[in-house]
Amino acid sequence: MDNSPTSLFEGYDEEFKQILGNLKAKLEGDVRTLAGEQRKSLLRTIEGELDEAQEIISQMEVELHPMPASIRGPYSARIASSKADLQKVKKTLKDIQKESQRTDLLGSGTGRRGMGDPSLQDEPYTDDGYDSRSRLLAGTDTLADGSRRLDNAHRIALETEDVGADILRNLHGQRSQLEHTRDTLVVADGNIDRASGTLKKMIWQ
Repeated sequence: MDNSPTSLFEGYDEEFKQILGNLKAKLEGDVRTLAGEQRKSLLRTIEGELDEAQEIISQMEVELHPMPASIRGPYSARIASSKADLQKVKKTLKDIQKESQRTDLLGSGTGRRGMGDPSLQDEPYTDDGYDSRSRLLAGTDTLADGSRRLDNAHRIALETEDVGADILRNLHGQRSQLEHTRDTLVVADGNIDRASGTLKKMIWQ
């Protein structure tokens, strides 16, 4: 298993591209075909995936630091490009969310006037109920978002722990090799000393 910074970077970069492609497909296709709670549920799912993509970029930045300065430039440029792509997707999501809120607002007003109650026919529309519901949904979304962030952080911590364990195993193996090499050199040094002594005896004879 190659745990070099460049190899790990490439792995994170590939994962990021897959998530970004799925996000674009959902925003450009799936979201447009849904309405109501189904659309809201998908938008919340997309928010979670955006957080995951952001976490992956953070990991790419972590792997960038130990790279030699001579090769760091292209990888840094790829991170900047990934951040720009992610910002575009975030903007698209915000635009769709605003559009959904306007649609819900208009739908609530129409429903209120369509109840058949004469007392409501000429009553100016107020969105107090809508605001309360929006705040409740926003609070629920915030809790869900926090849970997703914790899950992502936990997953990344586990991955980092695995990488650290692999590095420790490699270091242990390298230490064993160095100790074996040292012992071999000690034996060789002893043999040289004995051979040197034998040669001296032969010379003096």
